[in-house]
Amino acid sequence: MSPVPLIPDTAPFSPEQRAWLNGFLAGVFSRSVAGVADPGPASARPAAALSPLTILFGSQTGTAEGLAKKAAKEAGKRGFAPTVLDMAQADVARLGNEKNLLIITSTYGDGEPPDNAKALHAGLKAAGDRPLTSVRFSVCSLGDTNYAQFCQCGKDFDAQLERLGASRVAPRTDCDLDYDASFTKWLDQALGALGTVAGGVVNPGPAPANPAPAVEPGYSRKNPFPATVLTVRNLNGPGSAKEVNHVEFSLEGSGLVYEAGDALGVVPQNCPTLVADVLSALGCDGEEAVPTPAGEMPLRRALTEFYDLGKPSAELLALVAPALAGVADPGPGSASPATKFHHVIDVLHLAPTKLAPGPFVSSLKKLQPRLYSISSSPKAHPGQVHLTVGAVRYEKDGRARKGVCSTFLAERGLATGKVGVFVHANKAFRPPPNGDTPMVMVGPGTGIAPFRAFLAERRATGAKGRNWLFFGDQKAASDFLYREELLGLREAGVLTRLDLAFSRDQAEKIYVQQRMLEAAADLFAWLEQGAHFYVCGDASRMAKDVDAALHQVIEKAGGKTAEAAADYVQALKAAKRYQRDVY
Repeated sequence: MSPVPLIPDTAPFSPEQRAWLNGFLAGVFSRSVAGVADPGPASARPAAALSPLTILFGSQTGTAEGLAKKAAKEAGKRGFAPTVLDMAQADVARLGNEKNLLIITSTYGDGEPPDNAKALHAGLKAAGDRPLTSVRFSVCSLGDTNYAQFCQCGKDFDAQLERLGASRVAPRTDCDLDYDASFTKWLDQALGALGTVAGGVVNPGPAPANPAPAVEPGYSRKNPFPATVLTVRNLNGPGSAKEVNHVEFSLEGSGLVYEAGDALGVVPQNCPTLVADVLSALGCDGEEAVPTPAGEMPLRRALTEFYDLGKPSAELLALVAPALAGVADPGPGSASPATKFHHVIDVLHLAPTKLAPGPFVSSLKKLQPRLYSISSSPKAHPGQVHLTVGAVRYEKDGRARKGVCSTFLAERGLATGKVGVFVHANKAFRPPPNGDTPMVMVGPGTGIAPFRAFLAERRATGAKGRNWLFFGDQKAASDFLYREELLGLREAGVLTRLDLAFSRDQAEKIYVQQRMLEAAADLFAWLEQGAHFYVCGDASRMAKDVDAALHQVIEKAGGKTAEAAADYVQALKAAKRYQRDVY
Protein backbone atom coordinates (compact mmCIF):
# COMPACT_ATOMS: atom_id res chain seq x y z
CA MET A 1 0.00 0.00 0.00
CA SER A 2 1.39 3.40 -0.93
CA PRO A 3 1.88 5.91 1.86
CA VAL A 4 -0.62 8.74 2.19
CA PRO A 5 0.64 11.73 0.15
CA LEU A 6 1.32 14.82 2.27
CA ILE A 7 1.69 18.52 1.50
CA PRO A 8 5.29 19.37 2.48
CA ASP A 9 6.09 22.17 4.92
CA THR A 10 7.84 24.00 2.08
CA ALA A 11 4.61 24.34 0.06
CA PRO A 12 3.20 27.90 -0.24
CA PHE A 13 0.32 27.38 2.20
CA SER A 14 -0.44 28.58 5.70
CA PRO A 15 -0.31 25.96 8.49
CA GLU A 16 -4.12 25.92 8.61
CA GLN A 17 -4.45 25.46 4.84
CA ARG A 18 -1.78 22.75 4.83
CA ALA A 19 -3.51 20.89 7.68
CA TRP A 20 -6.84 20.95 5.87
CA LEU A 21 -5.34 19.77 2.56
CA ASN A 22 -3.49 16.93 4.26
CA GLY A 23 -6.72 15.85 5.94
CA PHE A 24 -8.59 16.04 2.65
CA LEU A 25 -5.95 13.99 0.83
CA ALA A 26 -5.97 11.41 3.61
CA GLY A 27 -9.73 11.05 3.23
CA VAL A 28 -9.49 10.66 -0.55
CA PHE A 29 -6.70 8.10 -0.15
CA SER A 30 -8.62 6.01 2.39
CA ARG A 31 -11.73 5.94 0.21
CA SER A 32 -9.70 4.99 -2.87
CA VAL A 33 -8.05 1.99 -1.22
CA ALA A 34 -11.44 0.84 0.05
CA GLY A 35 -12.70 0.66 -3.53
CA VAL A 36 -14.67 3.91 -3.38
CA ALA A 37 -14.35 6.08 -6.47
CA ASP A 38 -12.26 9.18 -5.96
CA PRO A 39 -14.71 12.11 -6.03
CA GLY A 40 -12.06 14.43 -7.46
CA PRO A 41 -10.29 17.41 -5.96
CA ALA A 42 -13.35 19.70 -6.17
CA SER A 43 -15.48 17.44 -3.96
CA ALA A 44 -15.49 17.13 -0.19
CA ARG A 45 -16.72 14.33 2.00
CA PRO A 46 -20.47 14.39 2.70
CA ALA A 47 -21.27 16.86 5.46
CA ALA A 48 -22.83 15.65 8.65
CA ALA A 49 -26.44 16.66 9.20
CA LEU A 50 -26.72 20.05 10.84
CA SER A 51 -28.82 20.66 13.92
CA PRO A 52 -31.59 23.22 13.24
CA LEU A 53 -31.60 26.38 15.36
CA THR A 54 -34.04 29.29 15.22
CA ILE A 55 -32.87 32.69 16.43
CA LEU A 56 -35.73 35.11 17.08
CA PHE A 57 -35.08 38.84 17.46
CA GLY A 58 -37.22 41.62 18.85
CA SER A 59 -35.66 44.90 17.73
CA GLN A 60 -36.73 48.52 17.54
CA THR A 61 -33.57 50.14 16.19
CA GLY A 62 -31.63 47.17 14.84
CA THR A 63 -29.31 46.26 17.74
CA ALA A 64 -31.00 42.95 18.56
CA GLU A 65 -31.26 42.11 14.88
CA GLY A 66 -27.52 42.67 14.45
CA LEU A 67 -26.76 40.45 17.44
CA ALA A 68 -29.07 37.75 16.06
CA LYS A 69 -27.06 37.68 12.85
CA LYS A 70 -23.85 37.53 14.85
CA ALA A 71 -25.26 34.62 16.85
CA ALA A 72 -26.19 32.83 13.63
CA LYS A 73 -22.68 33.18 12.28
CA GLU A 74 -21.20 31.69 15.46
CA ALA A 75 -23.84 28.93 15.55
CA GLY A 76 -22.93 27.95 12.00
CA LYS A 77 -19.33 27.37 13.11
CA ARG A 78 -20.56 25.03 15.85
CA GLY A 79 -22.57 22.68 13.67
CA PHE A 80 -25.99 24.32 13.70
CA ALA A 81 -28.14 25.27 10.73
CA PRO A 82 -29.37 28.65 12.03
CA THR A 83 -32.43 30.56 10.84
CA VAL A 84 -32.71 34.20 11.89
CA LEU A 85 -36.35 35.21 12.22
CA ASP A 86 -38.08 38.50 12.88
CA MET A 87 -40.52 38.02 15.78
CA ALA A 88 -43.25 39.51 13.60
CA GLN A 89 -43.00 36.33 11.51
CA ALA A 90 -43.46 33.97 14.47
CA ASP A 91 -46.43 32.77 16.51
CA VAL A 92 -47.04 30.18 19.21
CA ALA A 93 -47.95 27.45 16.72
CA ARG A 94 -44.71 27.93 14.80
CA LEU A 95 -42.64 27.92 17.98
CA GLY A 96 -44.24 24.61 18.92
CA ASN A 97 -42.46 23.00 15.97
CA GLU A 98 -39.03 24.28 16.98
CA LYS A 99 -36.40 22.19 18.72
CA ASN A 100 -33.64 24.70 19.52
CA LEU A 101 -34.55 28.35 20.09
CA LEU A 102 -32.58 31.47 20.99
CA ILE A 103 -34.37 34.74 21.70
CA ILE A 104 -32.64 38.13 21.58
CA THR A 105 -34.86 41.08 22.39
CA SER A 106 -34.73 44.68 23.53
CA THR A 107 -37.18 46.54 25.78
CA TYR A 108 -38.72 49.94 25.05
CA GLY A 109 -40.78 52.53 26.88
CA ASP A 110 -42.27 51.36 30.15
CA GLY A 111 -41.10 47.74 29.89
CA GLU A 112 -42.75 47.21 26.50
CA PRO A 113 -41.67 44.83 23.74
CA PRO A 114 -40.35 46.29 20.48
CA ASP A 115 -43.03 46.81 17.83
CA ASN A 116 -42.04 43.70 15.87
CA ALA A 117 -42.31 41.57 19.05
CA LYS A 118 -45.69 42.76 20.32
CA ALA A 119 -47.87 40.17 18.57
CA LEU A 120 -45.73 37.22 19.71
CA HIS A 121 -45.45 38.70 23.22
CA ALA A 122 -49.26 38.91 23.43
CA GLY A 123 -49.71 35.47 21.86
CA LEU A 124 -47.48 33.76 24.39
CA LYS A 125 -49.22 35.54 27.26
CA ALA A 126 -52.65 34.41 26.01
CA ALA A 127 -51.67 30.82 25.21
CA GLY A 128 -52.83 27.98 27.43
CA ASP A 129 -51.86 24.35 28.00
CA ARG A 130 -48.22 23.46 27.31
CA PRO A 131 -47.67 23.68 23.53
CA LEU A 132 -43.89 24.19 23.69
CA THR A 133 -42.74 21.04 25.51
CA SER A 134 -40.38 20.05 22.68
CA VAL A 135 -38.60 23.42 22.66
CA ARG A 136 -35.22 24.02 24.26
CA PHE A 137 -34.44 27.71 24.66
CA SER A 138 -32.42 30.55 26.13
CA VAL A 139 -33.07 34.29 26.21
CA CYS A 140 -30.75 37.28 25.92
CA SER A 141 -32.43 40.55 26.90
CA LEU A 142 -31.12 44.01 26.03
CA GLY A 143 -31.91 47.03 28.17
CA ASP A 144 -30.74 50.04 30.10
CA THR A 145 -30.45 50.00 33.88
CA ASN A 146 -31.39 53.68 33.96
CA TYR A 147 -34.97 52.55 33.33
CA ALA A 148 -37.15 51.00 36.04
CA GLN A 149 -38.42 48.16 33.80
CA PHE A 150 -34.91 47.00 32.92
CA CYS A 151 -35.01 44.16 30.33
CA GLN A 152 -38.67 43.51 31.13
CA CYS A 153 -39.52 42.21 27.66
CA GLY A 154 -36.81 39.54 27.84
CA LYS A 155 -37.94 38.59 31.32
CA ASP A 156 -41.49 38.20 30.01
CA PHE A 157 -40.44 35.94 27.13
CA ASP A 158 -38.30 33.83 29.44
CA ALA A 159 -41.14 33.32 31.92
CA GLN A 160 -43.82 32.64 29.31
CA LEU A 161 -41.74 30.08 27.42
CA GLU A 162 -41.14 28.20 30.65
CA ARG A 163 -44.83 28.41 31.57
CA LEU A 164 -45.78 26.91 28.22
CA GLY A 165 -43.54 23.89 28.71
CA ALA A 166 -40.28 24.90 27.00
CA SER A 167 -37.02 23.82 28.66
CA ARG A 168 -34.50 26.53 29.55
CA VAL A 169 -31.03 25.20 28.69
CA ALA A 170 -29.06 28.27 29.81
CA PRO A 171 -30.04 31.08 32.19
CA ARG A 172 -31.42 34.33 30.77
CA THR A 173 -28.84 37.09 30.48
CA ASP A 174 -29.92 40.71 30.99
CA CYS A 175 -27.51 43.04 29.17
CA ASP A 176 -27.00 46.70 29.98
CA LEU A 177 -25.88 49.22 27.35
CA ASP A 178 -22.36 47.78 27.44
CA TYR A 179 -23.55 44.42 26.17
CA ASP A 180 -20.64 42.90 24.23
CA ALA A 181 -19.08 40.77 26.98
CA SER A 182 -22.41 39.66 28.46
CA PHE A 183 -23.82 38.74 25.06
CA THR A 184 -20.71 36.77 24.07
CA LYS A 185 -20.75 34.82 27.35
CA TRP A 186 -24.47 34.07 27.02
CA LEU A 187 -24.11 32.90 23.43
CA ASP A 188 -21.23 30.58 24.31
CA GLN A 189 -23.20 29.06 27.18
CA ALA A 190 -26.43 28.74 25.20
CA LEU A 191 -24.84 27.12 22.15
CA GLY A 192 -22.81 24.81 24.37
CA ALA A 193 -25.95 23.75 26.22
CA LEU A 194 -27.91 23.15 23.04
CA GLY A 195 -25.10 20.90 21.81
CA THR A 196 -23.27 20.49 18.53
CA VAL A 197 -23.81 18.19 15.59
CA ALA A 198 -23.13 14.51 16.10
CA GLY A 199 -19.94 13.60 14.31
CA GLY A 200 -18.06 16.83 14.91
CA VAL A 201 -17.50 20.01 12.96
CA VAL A 202 -18.80 20.21 9.42
CA ASN A 203 -16.11 20.31 6.73
CA PRO A 204 -15.78 23.99 5.83
CA GLY A 205 -14.45 23.32 2.32
CA PRO A 206 -11.03 24.11 0.91
CA ALA A 207 -9.38 27.32 2.03
CA PRO A 208 -8.16 29.63 -0.74
CA ALA A 209 -4.49 29.31 -1.64
CA ASN A 210 -3.98 33.04 -1.25
CA PRO A 211 -6.32 34.37 1.43
CA ALA A 212 -7.43 37.95 0.93
CA PRO A 213 -5.79 40.38 3.31
CA ALA A 214 -7.85 41.46 6.28
CA VAL A 215 -9.89 44.56 5.54
CA GLU A 216 -9.20 47.49 7.81
CA PRO A 217 -12.32 48.13 9.88
CA GLY A 218 -14.14 51.38 9.27
CA TYR A 219 -15.53 53.75 11.83
CA SER A 220 -18.11 52.13 14.10
CA ARG A 221 -19.38 51.97 17.67
CA LYS A 222 -16.07 50.43 18.71
CA ASN A 223 -14.08 52.87 16.60
CA PRO A 224 -15.98 56.21 16.51
CA PHE A 225 -15.09 58.86 13.96
CA PRO A 226 -13.78 62.16 15.45
CA ALA A 227 -16.28 64.44 13.71
CA THR A 228 -15.84 68.20 13.62
CA VAL A 229 -18.76 70.02 15.26
CA LEU A 230 -19.92 72.65 12.76
CA THR A 231 -22.95 74.17 14.45
CA VAL A 232 -24.83 74.13 17.75
CA ARG A 233 -27.88 76.37 17.45
CA ASN A 234 -30.78 76.80 19.87
CA LEU A 235 -34.09 76.31 18.09
CA ASN A 236 -36.27 77.80 20.83
CA GLY A 237 -37.36 81.39 21.12
CA PRO A 238 -37.31 83.70 24.17
CA GLY A 239 -39.45 82.54 27.06
CA SER A 240 -39.34 78.85 26.19
CA ALA A 241 -39.21 76.35 29.03
CA LYS A 242 -37.12 74.09 26.80
CA GLU A 243 -33.71 74.08 25.15
CA VAL A 244 -33.59 72.17 21.88
CA ASN A 245 -30.41 72.45 19.85
CA HIS A 246 -29.75 71.83 16.18
CA VAL A 247 -26.31 70.21 15.96
CA GLU A 248 -24.31 69.69 12.77
CA PHE A 249 -21.26 67.47 12.30
CA SER A 250 -18.91 67.10 9.36
CA LEU A 251 -18.43 63.55 8.07
CA GLU A 252 -15.74 64.51 5.55
CA GLY A 253 -13.06 61.84 5.36
CA SER A 254 -14.97 59.35 7.50
CA GLY A 255 -16.37 57.04 4.86
CA LEU A 256 -19.54 56.89 6.98
CA VAL A 257 -22.82 56.60 5.10
CA TYR A 258 -26.34 56.81 6.45
CA GLU A 259 -29.94 56.90 5.28
CA ALA A 260 -32.90 58.96 6.37
CA GLY A 261 -34.32 57.14 9.40
CA ASP A 262 -30.97 56.06 10.84
CA ALA A 263 -29.56 57.17 14.19
CA LEU A 264 -26.22 58.71 15.08
CA GLY A 265 -24.24 57.46 18.05
CA VAL A 266 -22.47 60.24 19.97
CA VAL A 267 -19.68 59.65 22.49
CA PRO A 268 -20.18 62.17 25.33
CA GLN A 269 -18.02 63.48 28.13
CA ASN A 270 -19.12 64.11 31.71
CA CYS A 271 -19.69 67.63 32.99
CA PRO A 272 -16.48 69.12 34.48
CA THR A 273 -18.43 70.46 37.46
CA LEU A 274 -19.82 67.01 38.25
CA VAL A 275 -16.36 65.47 37.90
CA ALA A 276 -14.97 68.07 40.31
CA ASP A 277 -17.73 67.28 42.81
CA VAL A 278 -16.96 63.57 42.61
CA LEU A 279 -13.24 64.23 43.14
CA SER A 280 -14.06 66.38 46.15
CA ALA A 281 -16.28 63.65 47.62
CA LEU A 282 -13.48 61.14 47.13
CA GLY A 283 -10.91 63.51 48.66
CA CYS A 284 -8.78 63.30 45.49
CA ASP A 285 -7.02 65.92 43.37
CA GLY A 286 -7.65 64.09 40.08
CA GLU A 287 -4.03 63.20 39.35
CA GLU A 288 -4.24 59.74 40.89
CA ALA A 289 -3.49 56.99 38.33
CA VAL A 290 -6.41 54.62 37.74
CA PRO A 291 -7.20 51.87 35.22
CA THR A 292 -9.47 52.55 32.21
CA PRO A 293 -10.38 50.63 29.03
CA ALA A 294 -7.71 52.72 27.28
CA GLY A 295 -5.00 52.04 29.86
CA GLU A 296 -3.89 53.78 33.03
CA MET A 297 -4.51 57.52 33.23
CA PRO A 298 -5.24 60.34 35.71
CA LEU A 299 -8.47 60.00 37.65
CA ARG A 300 -9.91 63.32 36.40
CA ARG A 301 -9.61 62.32 32.74
CA ALA A 302 -10.92 58.83 33.47
CA LEU A 303 -14.05 60.25 35.12
CA THR A 304 -14.51 62.75 32.30
CA GLU A 305 -14.16 60.42 29.33
CA PHE A 306 -14.59 56.79 30.35
CA TYR A 307 -16.89 56.22 33.33
CA ASP A 308 -20.62 56.66 33.86
CA LEU A 309 -21.44 58.96 36.76
CA GLY A 310 -25.18 58.43 36.42
CA LYS A 311 -27.19 55.69 38.09
CA PRO A 312 -24.91 53.71 40.43
CA SER A 313 -23.96 50.20 39.43
CA ALA A 314 -24.66 47.14 41.57
CA GLU A 315 -20.89 46.84 42.00
CA LEU A 316 -20.63 50.32 43.48
CA LEU A 317 -23.52 49.69 45.86
CA ALA A 318 -21.86 46.46 46.96
CA LEU A 319 -18.60 48.32 47.50
CA VAL A 320 -20.20 50.84 49.86
CA ALA A 321 -22.58 48.38 51.52
CA PRO A 322 -20.40 47.94 54.64
CA ALA A 323 -20.25 51.71 55.09
CA LEU A 324 -23.99 52.08 54.57
CA ALA A 325 -24.66 49.56 57.32
CA GLY A 326 -24.18 52.41 59.74
CA VAL A 327 -26.70 54.69 58.04
CA ALA A 328 -29.83 55.07 60.12
CA ASP A 329 -32.78 52.92 59.08
CA PRO A 330 -35.47 55.29 57.74
CA GLY A 331 -38.15 53.19 59.41
CA PRO A 332 -40.90 50.78 58.34
CA GLY A 333 -42.55 51.59 55.03
CA SER A 334 -39.81 54.00 53.99
CA ALA A 335 -37.43 53.53 51.12
CA SER A 336 -33.98 52.29 52.01
CA PRO A 337 -31.09 54.72 51.53
CA ALA A 338 -30.01 52.77 48.42
CA THR A 339 -33.23 53.61 46.60
CA LYS A 340 -32.41 57.31 46.87
CA PHE A 341 -29.24 56.98 44.83
CA HIS A 342 -29.96 58.81 41.60
CA HIS A 343 -26.37 59.43 40.60
CA VAL A 344 -22.96 58.20 41.71
CA ILE A 345 -22.42 61.48 43.58
CA ASP A 346 -25.39 60.62 45.84
CA VAL A 347 -23.67 57.41 46.93
CA LEU A 348 -20.45 59.25 47.70
CA HIS A 349 -22.24 61.89 49.77
CA LEU A 350 -24.13 59.29 51.81
CA ALA A 351 -21.28 56.87 52.38
CA PRO A 352 -19.57 57.72 55.71
CA THR A 353 -16.11 56.68 54.48
CA LYS A 354 -14.19 57.72 51.37
CA LEU A 355 -13.46 55.20 48.66
CA ALA A 356 -10.02 54.54 47.19
CA PRO A 357 -9.76 55.73 43.54
CA GLY A 358 -8.82 52.37 42.02
CA PRO A 359 -11.63 50.24 43.47
CA PHE A 360 -14.03 53.13 42.93
CA VAL A 361 -13.52 53.41 39.15
CA SER A 362 -13.45 49.63 38.83
CA SER A 363 -16.99 49.55 40.26
CA LEU A 364 -18.35 52.08 37.75
CA LYS A 365 -20.11 51.34 34.48
CA LYS A 366 -18.48 52.47 31.26
CA LEU A 367 -19.71 55.74 29.80
CA GLN A 368 -21.85 54.71 26.82
CA PRO A 369 -22.58 56.53 23.56
CA ARG A 370 -26.06 58.00 23.10
CA LEU A 371 -28.20 57.40 20.02
CA TYR A 372 -30.13 60.25 18.41
CA SER A 373 -32.46 60.16 15.41
CA ILE A 374 -30.71 61.82 12.46
CA SER A 375 -32.50 64.95 11.24
CA SER A 376 -30.74 65.33 7.89
CA SER A 377 -30.74 63.57 4.53
CA PRO A 378 -27.41 62.63 2.92
CA LYS A 379 -28.95 63.61 -0.43
CA ALA A 380 -29.78 67.10 0.83
CA HIS A 381 -26.81 67.57 3.18
CA PRO A 382 -23.84 65.73 1.63
CA GLY A 383 -20.82 65.34 3.91
CA GLN A 384 -22.83 66.30 7.00
CA VAL A 385 -25.11 64.77 9.60
CA HIS A 386 -27.57 66.77 11.73
CA LEU A 387 -29.23 66.11 15.09
CA THR A 388 -32.10 67.72 16.99
CA VAL A 389 -31.27 67.37 20.69
CA GLY A 390 -33.27 68.51 23.70
CA ALA A 391 -30.99 69.50 26.59
CA VAL A 392 -32.05 67.70 29.77
CA ARG A 393 -31.81 69.76 32.97
CA TYR A 394 -33.69 69.24 36.23
CA GLU A 395 -33.30 69.35 40.00
CA LYS A 396 -33.55 66.42 42.40
CA ASP A 397 -32.81 66.28 46.12
CA GLY A 398 -31.58 69.86 46.06
CA ARG A 399 -29.01 69.20 43.37
CA ALA A 400 -29.01 70.39 39.74
CA ARG A 401 -28.87 67.44 37.35
CA LYS A 402 -27.96 67.28 33.66
CA GLY A 403 -28.40 64.89 30.78
CA VAL A 404 -24.87 63.69 30.01
CA CYS A 405 -24.79 63.91 26.23
CA SER A 406 -27.48 66.51 25.59
CA THR A 407 -25.74 69.12 27.75
CA PHE A 408 -22.29 68.03 26.57
CA LEU A 409 -23.32 69.02 23.04
CA ALA A 410 -25.17 72.14 24.20
CA GLU A 411 -22.43 73.51 26.47
CA ARG A 412 -19.15 72.09 25.21
CA GLY A 413 -19.68 70.57 21.77
CA LEU A 414 -18.26 73.48 19.81
CA ALA A 415 -15.44 74.08 22.28
CA THR A 416 -14.47 70.40 22.21
CA GLY A 417 -14.11 70.69 18.45
CA LYS A 418 -14.28 67.02 17.57
CA VAL A 419 -16.74 64.49 18.96
CA GLY A 420 -16.74 60.72 18.43
CA VAL A 421 -19.69 59.58 16.30
CA PHE A 422 -20.87 56.49 14.43
CA VAL A 423 -23.89 55.53 12.34
CA HIS A 424 -26.50 53.16 13.79
CA ALA A 425 -28.64 51.81 10.95
CA ASN A 426 -32.37 51.53 11.57
CA LYS A 427 -33.77 49.54 8.67
CA ALA A 428 -37.15 49.35 10.38
CA PHE A 429 -37.68 53.11 10.01
CA ARG A 430 -37.41 54.32 6.44
CA PRO A 431 -39.41 56.57 4.12
CA PRO A 432 -41.42 54.58 1.55
CA PRO A 433 -39.19 53.14 -1.18
CA ASN A 434 -41.61 54.47 -3.78
CA GLY A 435 -41.48 58.26 -3.85
CA ASP A 436 -45.10 58.40 -5.01
CA THR A 437 -46.36 56.81 -1.78
CA PRO A 438 -48.01 59.27 0.62
CA MET A 439 -46.59 59.69 4.15
CA VAL A 440 -48.26 60.68 7.42
CA MET A 441 -45.76 61.69 10.11
CA VAL A 442 -46.43 62.33 13.81
CA GLY A 443 -43.46 63.92 15.55
CA PRO A 444 -44.02 66.38 18.39
CA GLY A 445 -41.03 68.09 20.04
CA THR A 446 -37.70 66.54 19.12
CA GLY A 447 -39.70 63.78 17.40
CA ILE A 448 -39.59 66.09 14.39
CA ALA A 449 -35.97 64.99 13.78
CA PRO A 450 -36.37 62.06 11.36
CA PHE A 451 -39.23 63.75 9.55
CA ARG A 452 -37.06 66.76 8.77
CA ALA A 453 -34.78 64.16 7.15
CA PHE A 454 -37.66 62.44 5.31
CA LEU A 455 -38.96 65.73 3.91
CA ALA A 456 -35.48 66.94 2.91
CA GLU A 457 -34.90 63.67 1.09
CA ARG A 458 -38.19 63.83 -0.75
CA ARG A 459 -37.45 67.37 -1.86
CA ALA A 460 -33.92 66.43 -2.97
CA THR A 461 -35.14 63.44 -5.00
CA GLY A 462 -38.17 65.17 -6.46
CA ALA A 463 -40.55 62.60 -4.97
CA LYS A 464 -44.18 63.29 -5.86
CA GLY A 465 -45.87 61.56 -2.91
CA ARG A 466 -48.02 63.67 -0.60
CA ASN A 467 -46.66 64.42 2.89
CA TRP A 468 -48.66 65.20 6.03
CA LEU A 469 -46.99 66.22 9.29
CA PHE A 470 -48.49 66.45 12.77
CA PHE A 471 -46.22 68.55 14.97
CA GLY A 472 -46.72 69.93 18.46
CA ASP A 473 -44.95 71.42 21.43
CA GLN A 474 -45.70 73.86 24.23
CA LYS A 475 -45.95 77.34 22.64
CA ALA A 476 -46.04 78.38 19.01
CA ALA A 477 -44.06 81.58 19.64
CA SER A 478 -41.08 79.85 21.26
CA ASP A 479 -41.28 76.12 20.49
CA PHE A 480 -42.17 75.82 16.80
CA LEU A 481 -38.99 73.95 15.88
CA TYR A 482 -37.74 74.51 12.31
CA ARG A 483 -40.63 76.91 11.75
CA GLU A 484 -39.19 78.64 8.68
CA GLU A 485 -38.13 75.34 7.12
CA LEU A 486 -41.49 73.68 7.61
CA LEU A 487 -43.48 76.67 6.39
CA GLY A 488 -41.14 76.90 3.40
CA LEU A 489 -41.72 73.24 2.58
CA ARG A 490 -45.46 73.79 2.79
CA GLU A 491 -45.18 76.81 0.53
CA ALA A 492 -43.14 74.77 -1.97
CA GLY A 493 -45.73 72.00 -1.98
CA VAL A 494 -43.39 69.40 -0.50
CA LEU A 495 -45.35 69.40 2.76
CA THR A 496 -48.93 68.85 1.64
CA ARG A 497 -50.49 69.37 5.04
CA LEU A 498 -49.22 70.60 8.41
CA ASP A 499 -51.38 70.15 11.51
CA LEU A 500 -50.08 71.87 14.67
CA ALA A 501 -50.84 71.35 18.35
CA PHE A 502 -49.33 73.77 20.87
CA SER A 503 -50.45 72.60 24.28
CA ARG A 504 -50.01 75.79 26.29
CA ASP A 505 -51.37 78.40 23.91
CA GLN A 506 -54.89 77.98 25.32
CA ALA A 507 -56.52 77.01 28.59
CA GLU A 508 -57.19 73.43 27.53
CA LYS A 509 -54.11 71.52 26.45
CA ILE A 510 -54.13 70.21 22.90
CA TYR A 511 -51.87 67.41 21.65
CA VAL A 512 -51.11 65.81 18.29
CA GLN A 513 -53.40 62.85 18.96
CA GLN A 514 -56.34 65.25 19.27
CA ARG A 515 -55.48 66.78 15.90
CA MET A 516 -55.49 63.27 14.47
CA LEU A 517 -59.01 62.65 15.78
CA GLU A 518 -60.19 66.01 14.43
CA ALA A 519 -58.91 65.01 10.98
CA ALA A 520 -60.12 61.40 11.23
CA ALA A 521 -61.94 61.30 7.87
CA ASP A 522 -58.99 62.68 5.90
CA LEU A 523 -56.46 60.58 7.81
CA PHE A 524 -58.36 57.36 7.16
CA ALA A 525 -58.69 58.32 3.48
CA TRP A 526 -54.91 58.71 3.24
CA LEU A 527 -54.43 55.27 4.82
CA GLU A 528 -56.92 53.76 2.38
CA GLN A 529 -54.91 55.31 -0.44
CA GLY A 530 -51.76 53.52 0.71
CA ALA A 531 -50.14 56.08 3.00
CA HIS A 532 -47.37 55.00 5.37
CA PHE A 533 -47.86 56.10 8.98
CA TYR A 534 -44.84 57.12 11.10
CA VAL A 535 -44.40 58.08 14.76
CA CYS A 536 -41.31 59.40 16.52
CA GLY A 537 -40.96 60.38 20.17
CA ASP A 538 -41.61 59.25 23.71
CA ALA A 539 -42.64 55.59 23.87
CA SER A 540 -44.29 55.52 27.27
CA ARG A 541 -46.78 58.35 26.77
CA MET A 542 -46.99 60.10 23.40
CA ALA A 543 -46.57 57.00 21.23
CA LYS A 544 -49.16 55.11 23.27
CA ASP A 545 -51.64 57.98 22.96
CA VAL A 546 -51.02 58.27 19.21
CA ASP A 547 -51.53 54.53 18.76
CA ALA A 548 -54.81 54.71 20.66
CA ALA A 549 -55.88 57.67 18.53
CA LEU A 550 -55.02 55.76 15.34
CA HIS A 551 -57.32 52.93 16.41
CA GLN A 552 -60.07 55.46 17.15
CA VAL A 553 -59.58 57.12 13.75
CA ILE A 554 -60.03 53.78 11.99
CA GLU A 555 -63.09 52.93 14.09
CA LYS A 556 -64.67 56.37 13.63
CA ALA A 557 -63.88 57.12 9.98
CA GLY A 558 -63.73 53.53 8.78
CA GLY A 559 -66.92 52.41 10.52
CA LYS A 560 -65.13 49.46 12.10
CA THR A 561 -65.44 47.66 15.40
CA ALA A 562 -62.58 47.86 17.89
CA GLU A 563 -61.51 44.33 16.88
CA ALA A 564 -61.59 45.17 13.17
CA ALA A 565 -59.64 48.36 13.79
CA ALA A 566 -57.00 46.38 15.68
CA ASP A 567 -56.75 43.99 12.72
CA TYR A 568 -56.41 46.96 10.36
CA VAL A 569 -53.54 48.38 12.41
CA GLN A 570 -51.87 44.98 12.57
CA ALA A 571 -52.10 44.74 8.79
CA LEU A 572 -50.41 48.15 8.50
CA LYS A 573 -47.57 46.88 10.69
CA ALA A 574 -47.22 43.63 8.75
CA ALA A 575 -46.96 45.61 5.51
CA LYS A 576 -44.37 47.90 7.15
CA ARG A 577 -46.73 50.85 6.65
CA TYR A 578 -46.84 51.66 10.38
CA GLN A 579 -43.34 52.37 11.68
CA ARG A 580 -42.19 53.91 14.95
CA ASP A 581 -38.93 55.38 16.17
CA VAL A 582 -39.64 55.55 19.91
CA TYR A 583 -37.53 55.85 23.03
